[in-house]
Amino acid sequence: MGNNGENRPDFPWVWLLPQLAVLAGLTVWGVAVYPSLPERVPQHIGPGGIDAWADKSVGAVFVPVLVYAGVIAVMALTSAAALRMRPADELAPGERASSLINRPATRASALRGARATLQLGFCIGLSMAVTCAVMWRTEPDPHVPAWLLAAVLAPIALGLVPVLAVALRDRRESRESRK
Repeated sequence: MGNNGENRPDFPWVWLLPQLAVLAGLTVWGVAVYPSLPERVPQHIGPGGIDAWADKSVGAVFVPVLVYAGVIAVMALTSAAALRMRPADELAPGERASSLINRPATRASALRGARATLQLGFCIGLSMAVTCAVMWRTEPDPHVPAWLLAAVLAPIALGLVPVLAVALRDRRESRESRK
């Protein structure tokens, strides 16, 4: 379970795999569609549809993939940091903890938070896939379907549910441990 004799949970690598699978899928999809993309590709989609274009280049086409790779790194590092942090129930009585850090109540809570964070990262990847479906269309049609915003936001909203559930449970456990 732990490293260096501590009771620290191991990083939940299995929970990172779906994000890596989405990243690989987006990369393969982008490589496959790249030759058939028009010479100008959408660069930004606003409320009124596509409002910025870029000349086709590897950088312009693969922006969503690169952004998602960054999201994966941030989510993995955040999860790893939460698992390494000493939880509130292991602080000595009277030991001061920074108010800037939202410390998990227990090691189990830290693991739940890490898993929920990684699950949110997967959901963000699904949102990126919806965005790529519009950006990587092979016809240069500037029309964006009305359902796009909902389709982009729905996976993120779904991914936030476990994060919020873990945070509420952690808060409840923290209050109960102080009684």
